[in-house]
Amino acid sequence: MLAFARKRLTKWLGVALLGFVLIAMVATGFGTGGFGGLGSLSGGGTPGAGDTLATVEGKALSARDVGDMVNRQFSRARQQDPTLTMEAFLAQGAFEQVLDQMAMAAAVQAYARSQGLVVSPTMIDREIVNIPAFRNLTGQFDQAVYEQQLRTLNLSEARFREDVAQSLTQRQLLGPVALGARAPEGIAREYANLLLERRRGTIAVVPTALMAQGINPTPAELAAFYQANRIAFTTPERRVVKYAVIGADQVAQTARATDAEILAVYRNSPLSYGPRETRTIQSIVLPSQQAAQDFANRVRGGTDFVAAAAQAGFTAADVTFADQNRDQFARVANPQVAAAAFAAAQGAVAGPLRSDLGFHVVRVERITSVAARPIEAVRGEIAAAIEARKRLDALATLVSRIENQLADGGSIEEVARTEHLAIVTTPPVTATGQPGGDSQWVLPPELRPVLSAAFEIDPENPEPVVEQVVANERFAVLTIERAIPAAPPPLAQILPEVRAAFVQQRARTLARALADRIAGAINAGTPAARAFAEAQPRLPAGQQIDMRRLDISRSQQQAPPPPLIALFSIPQGRARVMPAPNNAGWFIVVHEQRTPGDAASNPQLIQSTRTQFSSGASEEIAQQFARAIEARSETSRDQEAIRRARATLGGGGAPTGR
Repeated sequence: MLAFARKRLTKWLGVALLGFVLIAMVATGFGTGGFGGLGSLSGGGTPGAGDTLATVEGKALSARDVGDMVNRQFSRARQQDPTLTMEAFLAQGAFEQVLDQMAMAAAVQAYARSQGLVVSPTMIDREIVNIPAFRNLTGQFDQAVYEQQLRTLNLSEARFREDVAQSLTQRQLLGPVALGARAPEGIAREYANLLLERRRGTIAVVPTALMAQGINPTPAELAAFYQANRIAFTTPERRVVKYAVIGADQVAQTARATDAEILAVYRNSPLSYGPRETRTIQSIVLPSQQAAQDFANRVRGGTDFVAAAAQAGFTAADVTFADQNRDQFARVANPQVAAAAFAAAQGAVAGPLRSDLGFHVVRVERITSVAARPIEAVRGEIAAAIEARKRLDALATLVSRIENQLADGGSIEEVARTEHLAIVTTPPVTATGQPGGDSQWVLPPELRPVLSAAFEIDPENPEPVVEQVVANERFAVLTIERAIPAAPPPLAQILPEVRAAFVQQRARTLARALADRIAGAINAGTPAARAFAEAQPRLPAGQQIDMRRLDISRSQQQAPPPPLIALFSIPQGRARVMPAPNNAGWFIVVHEQRTPGDAASNPQLIQSTRTQFSSGASEEIAQQFARAIEARSETSRDQEAIRRARATLGGGGAPTGR
């Protein structure tokens, strides 16, 4: 709603709350492709641990820690823009911003310690247990899932717990600071008045196409235009690619499941195919044996387990573990408690049972028994699983064998003959897969994922490579037959294209001149309707606009059209010229009448505006408080080490300055 009233805060506001970035990655799943290997995306890698980039209150920020966080942020950014490169990411100042974030977080952490703020291991445990990414299918925290997620993120548990502790510290310190911000009602009322302001005007367009009539360039003009714009007409580098697909077809015969293999899997998988039992268990852990005994007595006496747990501050979700097998429940509690729970009858209560966590009381809510499935009923399922595994193994062996042949100097033709592969040769194509001229050739789906690799092959020494098309399913061995350097075609070959571009440019220049004359006349006092009517050639009818700022902010469009924004930014009686999209012409925006807004009769709008301002003010105050802490802390930076670390992430190129 306030998009026209104030500038939005920077996307990097989480800078002061850096610790939450890592937690958010875990909770949302961003960047879970494995951060350790992201260096290859950048063309460089993660900087070595030896360099200390900065020291904050005695705490060193190493090149590796900063590089890891930059890689994580890069991974998140690539979720939104898969074409983003590390070089472009760093050019936006990402490395410097992450370093600033980490330095500020370290300063806040040191200040919190000096003020006696403490985060206990129990607080960290509680925070981790509440992260959704660490829950199993029943919605309960699962230690195995937790460990798997950390492995996926390439994080040690100690490092992750340290980041959680940092987040909790920042929450304790900065939360109360941010909560106190309130925007004055007078300011909110004035901005609400702006939202209700009404403006009337006209938006007309001078189309480029309208001015193109009668433009007939001479051969000399076209030749001069072509020479001046050779880069615009340059055809990108094209390459003739030769490739052969490696997939399931090449290993199908070796992947058949035998009767012996099927029987072995069936016999060795009792949990999947034999009789099994799951239980829905109600479980609570209390700090003392007496409290646990009293709880057990109440439940045995007829009190509902969930109701009794509610009196101790637990919800039904906290104490109910649905459809657990013994191993699953052992990970939630411990093996001794699980043994007692699976020895008890349905409806029975067991406990108190002691563990490192306290004293457990469990009740068996429901027992579900599943009968064994005969081998004939699951033969197809087992065979499919065996064949998928064997196919994967055989494909990996085949790819490895082909790579070895190539490493020994084998050509793509020799590999294709040996392994019975079909070679495909493309016409000359660009790096985006576009053929030259009027060719109707279409980029095959199997070539699309590996085309970029073909353009990384050295044309002077085109050694074949093996690239992955579909993970664990299809690969391609490819090379290039020849490379055609980027160059502009001869003028005679693209004369119609050059002529069209000349006419377009000349027409756009004429359209701008006409738009400027009309706007100049309006700004000199000529009524807008008269200025438009006298224009030659005659223009399409303009669009009459009569709306409030609030109407624009409520639009369903992602971003309001620039001419509407301009209408609310120019003085009454004035006109402004601005470009139309895609060089289609020029808009003339005329502000004819302004009616001030009055929010006095709309207290709800005033309150809504005040709430939005207060939210922004809270974030700003928290950030400024964190920056003030950093400014008063002992901080030093090694600019040469920073330069080296940034260059390493960028692939070794010279870093740009801040």
